[in-house]
Amino acid sequence: MSEKKLSQQYKSNNTLGNLRKITGDIFSKSSGASKLSAGINKLLFALILLNLVAIVFESVESVNEDYELILYRFELFSVAIFSLEYLLRVWSAPDNSDFVGKSTFQRRLNYATSFTGLIDFIAILPSLLQMFGLGGDLRVLRVLRMARLLKLSHYTTALEDLASAIYSERRAFLAALYIILIALFMSSSLIYLVENEVQPEAFPSIPETMWWSIITLTTVGYGDVSPITGYGKLIGAATAMVGVCSVALLTGIVGAGFSKQMSKQSEDLHRATSKAAADGIITEEELNEIVEVSEKLGVSPERVQELISESIKNRKDQ
Repeated sequence: MSEKKLSQQYKSNNTLGNLRKITGDIFSKSSGASKLSAGINKLLFALILLNLVAIVFESVESVNEDYELILYRFELFSVAIFSLEYLLRVWSAPDNSDFVGKSTFQRRLNYATSFTGLIDFIAILPSLLQMFGLGGDLRVLRVLRMARLLKLSHYTTALEDLASAIYSERRAFLAALYIILIALFMSSSLIYLVENEVQPEAFPSIPETMWWSIITLTTVGYGDVSPITGYGKLIGAATAMVGVCSVALLTGIVGAGFSKQMSKQSEDLHRATSKAAADGIITEEELNEIVEVSEKLGVSPERVQELISESIKNRKDQ
């Protein structure tokens, strides 16, 4: 191969590599400082919300009949955009800092098998099946399309924070669930014992009575099934009180977990800014780390800049 052709191939590969890196930065969660990334992600965010609205109104027969063509064209447009987004995310995964792997293939596989990657694929799958005549019940496909709601996890760490909060408090969380499980079986058994003879249709067996117990433990009951004997009402009142305490206990546990997560992330942000300002020079890698942590906390860029300035000032005063 001639030197000229080698030079052209190198330039072509270099241009393609730069384009892939830019694409990876656009879809990277740690690229909040990029105006292009912020703009594209805001448009995708808005498109997801509009899709959810459209899917909901499609289930209204009168609306679906009057605007069927508009809704169908909007669905085609949305699937085209989401499909392009998915393909670009797969292609740019090697240059996306959110995914790790030794090779290009491993990084792409890492994205494709990740929670967000699977959600991105599931979000377009029902419509593609329907377009190719492979879909079944339209109601099922419509519900599956609601998976696009989970695509919002690209733009918020709410699900990750919830999972982390529950995991950090898993011992206390499991203990609370164990208490609820005991209350469920005890109340089901006791209410079946005292109410079965007088209400055989409402409390025919312990498994079917568990419906009443679950509803009473988690709410105040639907009122469709309720005890009528004295002992039954006493058991019902005790079940409701245990339920209120259990729900409050679970809420407190998850709340404490969230509080710890926020405190840890706040410490990480201060640690990152102090580390970055240690030598008086903020590198691109250090800035990306600071931006990633600040986005999770919802800290404004102005506040991040203030923290960096304070860290640099404190460093000089030492």
